[in-house]
Amino acid sequence: MKIIQSTNPQELGQAAGRAAAALIRKAIAEKDQANIILATGTSQFETLKQLIAEKDIDWGRVVMFHLDEYIGLPVTAPASFRKYLKERFLDQVTPLKTSWLINGEGDPLQECKRLNEAISACPIDVALVGIGENGHLAFNDPPANFVTEEPYIIVDLEEKCRHQQFAEGWFPSVNDVPAQAISMSVKQIMKSKHIICSVPDSRKAEAVKNSLENEVSNIFPASILQLHSDCSFYLDDASAALLTGDLHKQYTV
Repeated sequence: MKIIQSTNPQELGQAAGRAAAALIRKAIAEKDQANIILATGTSQFETLKQLIAEKDIDWGRVVMFHLDEYIGLPVTAPASFRKYLKERFLDQVTPLKTSWLINGEGDPLQECKRLNEAISACPIDVALVGIGENGHLAFNDPPANFVTEEPYIIVDLEEKCRHQQFAEGWFPSVNDVPAQAISMSVKQIMKSKHIICSVPDSRKAEAVKNSLENEVSNIFPASILQLHSDCSFYLDDASAALLTGDLHKQYTV
């Protein structure tokens, strides 16, 4: 586990985006293809901004998998994560080799099956993730399923998670936030060769502390990242504010 602290979200995103780009280039150089996972939400704004600004990435050799999506939400909705990725990433780079976006509008079981078959044939090189205010990893809310081997699963969204989505401005009311989503499972995320976890802002400080300072537990889903062999946490001063001195010693500015 590596922790990199920056002063603000912009510097955090620049550092995380540069690191992701280097790993993508490395995978392409070594095996002629990079398989990546992209997260969405406000925590990824600056990281994705930097990633698309990076030079010398042959996007035509990149396969992208989508981390999570609401069930029943149209792709035209402002909160659609498919819409987010299309506008904030896919439309900003040259065409990828393949983009596996999650369609939450059809039969969710069939969609999970489709995605499970696809990702099973594509070992992931780099996963970009975040941590929710409730400590969730993707949409794996507490108590998260640490056991299932299924790559994509149907999950129920807990109340704190739904309030976060409303508070971030994605929905007009809490009641408009869907109660279920298709999410990449914890075990599938952990299979990634490299994980870059971008977590800016003070509202994430408690979740960061719980994820990094508590023992690994499905009550703090993102705590599982402590066990990954190559996971880097990119924090800013605000999100790192509640961490103890022992962890601060690991920081690289």
